[in-house]
Amino acid sequence: MELRILCIGDVVGRPGRQVLREALPVLTKQHSLDCIITNAENSTDGAGLSAAHYQKVVAAGSHLITLGDHIYRRRDIIQVMETADNIVKPANLPTQAPGKEFAIHRTESGVGIAVISVLGRLFMKLQANCPFAAADRVIAAIPSDVKIIVVDFHAEATSEKIAMGWHLDGRASIVFGTHTHVPTADERVLPKRTAYISDLGMTGPYDSVIGRDRNRVVGTFISGVPSPFDVATNDTRLCGIIATVESTTGRASAIQRIRYDANPATQR
Repeated sequence: MELRILCIGDVVGRPGRQVLREALPVLTKQHSLDCIITNAENSTDGAGLSAAHYQKVVAAGSHLITLGDHIYRRRDIIQVMETADNIVKPANLPTQAPGKEFAIHRTESGVGIAVISVLGRLFMKLQANCPFAAADRVIAAIPSDVKIIVVDFHAEATSEKIAMGWHLDGRASIVFGTHTHVPTADERVLPKRTAYISDLGMTGPYDSVIGRDRNRVVGTFISGVPSPFDVATNDTRLCGIIATVESTTGRASAIQRIRYDANPATQR
């Protein structure tokens, strides 16, 4: 049986949450989706995820949730990380860091889909352990009956992301990058049938600089004077990929980029 898995790039602020709520019922019906995996790293005011907004991301239709370097920016998410079974921490954070290292969603047909997350180390402010070793360790710990494994590599450097794709080719069903908020055009199925893309892009306002008010960001670049980078509001889109994966082997057969533009009436 082939399953269709939607993987959604970093949700940014209220605009991102709004388009998520609008898009998921439409995309689920159009593409007969079996599982939706959402990176909710920036869902609360553009940095982190609050407990209340976690509930909204789930209510919108997300089955599994990943985060990134802003994981503990909102302190009330810690209890969620410790108790919920559908959200993961980056597995290469210290063992004392709150949260689970993998989560499993069971589809209506009973097929298990596991997700794990790791942080890159190149050019990242939040220091973490080796992502390659962490991915190896967590994949080995996933129950053997779960054949579909999805990896979110939250990283800055494209080279590090590509290296992870090759490292996990044939051992993960899908490897996608997040964090840079710009969708890449290198989606492909690797030789051992792992679906790969360097970055899913952003779910949020594209009339912006990676989700923030463009005038303030440009002004700061020009003047060198810091200013608050408020979340932008216009040209809201959902970006990500849909991968087709065989349920008994975990092998991917297809990957396509997805973009959903919000109804203009919902963008303010």
